[in-house]
Amino acid sequence: MKAATFNANSIRSRTEVICQWLKTNQPDVLCVQETKVQDVNFPIEAFADTGYQIIYKGQKKYNGVAIFSRLKPDNIEDRLEKDPLNEARFLKAVIGDWIIVNTYIPQGQEVGSEKFEYKLKWFKWLLEYFSGHFKPSDRIIWMGDLNVAIDERDVYDPKGLWGSVCFCKEVQEGLKEVLGWGFTDLFRQFCDQQGHYTFWDYRLAGGFNRNLGWRLDYILATTKASALCKNCLIDRQPRGAERPSDHTFVVAEFQDKPGQTSKKIT
Repeated sequence: MKAATFNANSIRSRTEVICQWLKTNQPDVLCVQETKVQDVNFPIEAFADTGYQIIYKGQKKYNGVAIFSRLKPDNIEDRLEKDPLNEARFLKAVIGDWIIVNTYIPQGQEVGSEKFEYKLKWFKWLLEYFSGHFKPSDRIIWMGDLNVAIDERDVYDPKGLWGSVCFCKEVQEGLKEVLGWGFTDLFRQFCDQQGHYTFWDYRLAGGFNRNLGWRLDYILATTKASALCKNCLIDRQPRGAERPSDHTFVVAEFQDKPGQTSKKIT
């Protein structure tokens, strides 16, 4: 299994980026967030030649999630049960022997705001979903833009950015509660270094070239699945392409049995 995640920041603007990345990297599964399109307008024909089956849940202008898969996705769910707004932020499918969960966690707008409280509740609802439907021993890969930098290695300016909506105690604790149910942060399984990011704000002039980034996009796996992971990396190249998203791809590769993994970067 080769799995990847990508916040497209408008899938209609990023069809060429995604098609080229799929052709070059050949993942088995790609989870996409922020498609920003209603289902009726999803550009399905643009991906017709990729060979991937696609499921999606969208809404006009905002949010939206999709899963690209080589195999037919089964047992599909497209809403987080407790979410009263039913925003297009959640998509789950069984693909082969794997349970795939794609989430676009709310950004939160501003600490203390109503949208921030909604973000914190979303983590609680997600934890209730996992604990109510699965066991930590299941083969689950949870991917997406989680809108949390979980520690100071994951932002370019820890002191200056502390207390912001994606880098504060409340959201870190919210994510850690879900992780505590039984998930491993796969990138950190292989890399302890700071300075590895998945998001570079458009508004910061030269932000990507100066590496003024955040790590907001994750691939997480249960213990059983993480033992099968042989590598997890951030592919920076697409962020430097023409008309890029402000995020880039994260990729993890899994083997059939526990065994040799890539050397950990420390």
